[in-house]
This record gives sequence, structure tokens and C-alpha cells, in this order.
Amino acid sequence: MKQMSRRERVLAAINRQPVDRVPYAVWRHFPSVDHSPAGLAQATLRFHERYGSDFLKITPRGSYAVEAWGCVESDAVREDGHRPCASCAVRSAEDWKKIRALDPAAAPGWAEEIETIIRLGFDRRIGDAPVVPTLFSPLSLAKKLSGDRLQRDLREHPDAVTGALEAITETLIKFAQLALTEGVSGIFYSIQAASRSANSEEDYARFGEPYDRQFLDAIASQSTLTIIHCHGDGLMFDRLARLPGHAWNWDDRETPPSLREGAAKVPGAVIGGLHQWKTLRDGTAEHAVGETRDAVAQTGGTGLIVGPGCVLPMNTPDANVAAVVQALGGPLKKIPGVAP
Repeated sequence: MKQMSRRERVLAAINRQPVDRVPYAVWRHFPSVDHSPAGLAQATLRFHERYGSDFLKITPRGSYAVEAWGCVESDAVREDGHRPCASCAVRSAEDWKKIRALDPAAAPGWAEEIETIIRLGFDRRIGDAPVVPTLFSPLSLAKKLSGDRLQRDLREHPDAVTGALEAITETLIKFAQLALTEGVSGIFYSIQAASRSANSEEDYARFGEPYDRQFLDAIASQSTLTIIHCHGDGLMFDRLARLPGHAWNWDDRETPPSLREGAAKVPGAVIGGLHQWKTLRDGTAEHAVGETRDAVAQTGGTGLIVGPGCVLPMNTPDANVAAVVQALGGPLKKIPGVAP
């Protein structure tokens, strides 16, 4: 088979077609520079140039989408590179009324992410890889906005929360349309709300899935790579598998279903096979290669993009990631100072 471009390889995977080699992707946070669009763009490009992923995921700071509504980000960086909110915008049921639709071209946080996309400018280092910015689902953002009070407000003030979810969804759609106009290929859509550790299935069915569908339907005609990131454990995977997307990513080494089982449920590609903590951070290069080969064996190498279940931890050894790239026959470039 002739050599494919990275875009062709990813599209073949989501269409369950043969590939010249199994595609892969890795991504991480860059907390030392992610308050700067220029800094985040350059760090992302250098990381991408090192490992040559078949798609490029833009990973912003975790609170970028809630700061304009009043959340204050902590200074403390977690092991995975994100900073939680130190202070939430919604501290009482009345505060949900303050969550109004934003103009993402001008709102703090959102506008910086658009600027990051523009600064990437489809730099030559991206090559032919599809680019996908990260967005969080409406119910996931509602949790960031309200912290521990979300479950109580879903019970006691459902109409107030619903009004906020509608405003968040409108903002997300506007942002995605702006980003797609700037030339990104699709969206990495993170759903942190379809885990039974976060919500009951009834709550997700009422307050989560309808807004996920509204957003995903709104971008379907423009996005060629919608990645549904299924975050957490105890996943409501059957529901997630029915959402309109092209590829599904989850911690398959940590929580069901397995890659093989997941591939039987979704119409597109599965992204995973690598345990970002036990294997990529704490294991050896041999362990990483072993998981890579097992992922290929589970799927026959069809409809598969090898990757971690979520962001790489901050202190992930370069050698472990490099071993995965080499095992799959991907490009690996020596870039001084780029190793995690």
C-alpha cells in the first residue's frame, strides 16, 4: 500500500478502511505557558513535531471556558497538568441566572483559544495532520461552574440549571463554528458527565445527552473529525456510542469497555490502548510497546487510533512515548527541550 498522509490515515480509520500503518496520537497540557495563546501554540507545535501524531489536539488550560462566567483558576497544577477552579461562579441557586450566552470571539478564555488557533496558523510543523481544539460538554462545564452543589441544584432547581445549560450550549456552538471557520478539522469533545461516578444515568439522560446532541448535530455538517472523549469510569458507553461522532476515546485500560468491545459498539474509530499513568508514566518502553501491540491485536489494526485514555501526565518519560511511535512506524524527530 502506498504511503498515506496523516489526514488520509485518520479518515481511513474512522471509516474502518485499510491503512498503511496504524495511526496514533498523544497530547498533554502545557501549564507553564497555557495562559498565553502564543506560548500554547508554540509548545503544542514543538510537541507535535517531536512525536508526529496523526492528529493534533489543542489542549488548553482546563478553566478557560468558565472564567468569563466568574470562576477563578487555582495556581496549583495537578499531576495531569490542569488547574482546578479555586472559586466557582455558581455559589447559590440564584447564580445560575448569571450564566448567559457569551460571544466567544470576545469573552475572556474563549477568545484566547481562538487566538491560539489563529497563531497555530496551520504552521508547516502541523504537516497534513487534522487539528482539533478541545471543548467540554455543557453538563461538564456546569460542574466546573458550580462544584459540589451541582447535584443538589439538579434536584432542587432544575429549571435554573437548564437555563444555564442552554446558554452554555449556545456559546459552545458559536465557538465551534468560529474555530471551524478558522480551518480546524473538527472538535475534541470532552464529556465528563456520562460517568456513573459523576451523574446518574437519569440525570445524564435529562441534563446531559440532549445538549450533547444539540451541539454535535450543530457541527456535523462542518466537522470531519469529531472525537467524543468519554471521561471517567463507570461510563454510560451505550449512550455515548450513539452520539454523532467519528471517533471515541476513553480509558479502556482502566474502565470498560475494552477496545475490542468498544469497537463493536461505535460506528467509527476507537482511540486508546495506552494507560497514560501505569504504562506511559510509570512503566517502561517495553510495557508501552506491549500495550500498543495488544491494541492492534484487539482490533486487527482496523478502526483504531492508538493513544492514551486522556492527557499524558506531566512527567511522562519521553522514551516511553517514543517507543510507541517507533513501534507503529511513525515519524520521530529530535527536538531539544521538548520531552515531557
